[in-house]
Amino acid sequence: MVEQRLDATFQALADPTRRFMLASLASGEKSIGELAQPFAMSFAGASKHVKVLEGAGLVARRKVGRTQLCRLRPDPLAEAQQWLRQWETFWTTRLDRLDALLGEEAGQ
Repeated sequence: MVEQRLDATFQALADPTRRFMLASLASGEKSIGELAQPFAMSFAGASKHVKVLEGAGLVARRKVGRTQLCRLRPDPLAEAQQWLRQWETFWTTRLDRLDALLGEEAGQ
Protein backbone atom coordinates (compact mmCIF):
# COMPACT_ATOMS: atom_id res chain seq x y z
CA MET A 1 0.00 0.00 0.00
CA VAL A 2 2.80 2.45 0.88
CA GLU A 3 4.57 1.59 -2.37
CA GLN A 4 1.40 2.35 -4.37
CA ARG A 5 1.06 5.75 -2.66
CA LEU A 6 4.72 6.51 -3.37
CA ASP A 7 4.28 5.49 -7.01
CA ALA A 8 1.29 7.82 -7.35
CA THR A 9 3.14 10.66 -5.62
CA PHE A 10 6.24 10.38 -7.80
CA GLN A 11 4.14 9.98 -10.94
CA ALA A 12 2.26 13.18 -10.08
CA LEU A 13 5.51 15.01 -9.31
CA ALA A 14 7.10 13.89 -12.59
CA ASP A 15 5.29 16.64 -14.50
CA PRO A 16 6.64 20.21 -14.19
CA THR A 17 3.16 21.74 -14.58
CA ARG A 18 1.87 19.73 -11.63
CA ARG A 19 4.93 20.63 -9.54
CA PHE A 20 4.27 24.31 -10.28
CA MET A 21 0.61 23.88 -9.33
CA LEU A 22 1.61 22.31 -6.00
CA ALA A 23 4.04 25.14 -5.32
CA SER A 24 1.28 27.62 -6.08
CA LEU A 25 -1.07 25.85 -3.66
CA ALA A 26 1.51 26.14 -0.89
CA SER A 27 0.40 29.76 -0.46
CA GLY A 28 -3.26 28.79 -0.09
CA GLU A 29 -6.37 27.59 -1.88
CA LYS A 30 -6.72 28.38 -5.56
CA SER A 31 -9.37 27.76 -8.16
CA ILE A 32 -8.61 25.52 -11.10
CA GLY A 33 -8.79 28.63 -13.29
CA GLU A 34 -6.12 30.31 -11.16
CA LEU A 35 -3.93 27.23 -11.43
CA ALA A 36 -4.37 27.20 -15.22
CA GLN A 37 -3.67 30.92 -15.74
CA PRO A 38 0.19 30.90 -15.69
CA PHE A 39 0.18 28.23 -18.41
CA ALA A 40 -2.53 29.75 -20.64
CA MET A 41 -4.18 26.33 -20.62
CA SER A 42 -7.84 25.50 -20.70
CA PHE A 43 -9.90 24.69 -17.63
CA ALA A 44 -10.17 21.11 -18.93
CA GLY A 45 -6.39 20.80 -19.26
CA ALA A 46 -5.78 22.15 -15.78
CA SER A 47 -8.53 19.93 -14.41
CA LYS A 48 -6.76 16.86 -15.79
CA HIS A 49 -3.57 17.84 -13.95
CA VAL A 50 -5.55 18.47 -10.75
CA LYS A 51 -7.20 15.06 -11.12
CA VAL A 52 -3.75 13.38 -11.15
CA LEU A 53 -2.70 15.39 -8.09
CA GLU A 54 -5.97 14.52 -6.40
CA GLY A 55 -5.54 10.84 -7.22
CA ALA A 56 -2.12 10.90 -5.55
CA GLY A 57 -3.65 12.51 -2.47
CA LEU A 58 -1.63 15.70 -2.96
CA VAL A 59 -4.64 17.94 -3.56
CA ALA A 60 -8.15 18.15 -2.16
CA ARG A 61 -10.85 19.75 -4.27
CA ARG A 62 -14.12 21.32 -3.12
CA LYS A 63 -16.87 23.11 -4.91
CA VAL A 64 -18.09 26.56 -3.88
CA GLY A 65 -20.91 27.55 -6.18
CA ARG A 66 -19.56 27.05 -9.68
CA THR A 67 -15.93 27.36 -8.58
CA GLN A 68 -13.74 24.37 -7.81
CA LEU A 69 -11.17 25.24 -5.15
CA CYS A 70 -8.04 23.19 -4.59
CA ARG A 71 -5.85 22.98 -1.53
CA LEU A 72 -2.54 21.26 -0.88
CA ARG A 73 -2.50 18.05 1.14
CA PRO A 74 1.17 17.69 2.21
CA ASP A 75 1.08 14.23 3.83
CA PRO A 76 2.11 12.32 0.67
CA LEU A 77 5.05 14.71 0.24
CA ALA A 78 6.21 13.97 3.78
CA GLU A 79 5.94 10.26 3.05
CA ALA A 80 8.04 10.67 -0.11
CA GLN A 81 10.60 12.73 1.77
CA GLN A 82 10.89 10.03 4.42
CA TRP A 83 11.47 7.41 1.71
CA LEU A 84 14.13 9.60 0.05
CA ARG A 85 15.83 10.27 3.38
CA GLN A 86 16.82 6.60 3.69
CA TRP A 87 18.69 6.88 0.40
CA GLU A 88 20.33 10.11 1.47
CA THR A 89 21.67 8.31 4.54
CA PHE A 90 22.80 5.35 2.42
CA TRP A 91 24.72 7.53 -0.04
CA THR A 92 26.17 9.82 2.62
CA THR A 93 27.60 6.78 4.42
CA ARG A 94 29.03 5.37 1.19
CA LEU A 95 30.56 8.64 0.07
CA ASP A 96 32.06 9.29 3.52
CA ARG A 97 33.69 5.84 3.37
CA LEU A 98 35.01 6.54 -0.14
CA ASP A 99 36.42 9.86 1.04
CA ALA A 100 38.18 8.12 3.93
CA LEU A 101 39.64 5.48 1.61
CA LEU A 102 40.89 8.10 -0.83
CA GLY A 103 42.38 10.07 2.05
CA GLU A 104 44.22 6.95 3.29
CA GLU A 105 45.50 6.22 -0.22
CA ALA A 106 46.74 9.80 -0.68
CA GLY A 107 48.56 9.66 2.65
CA GLN A 108 50.61 6.57 1.73
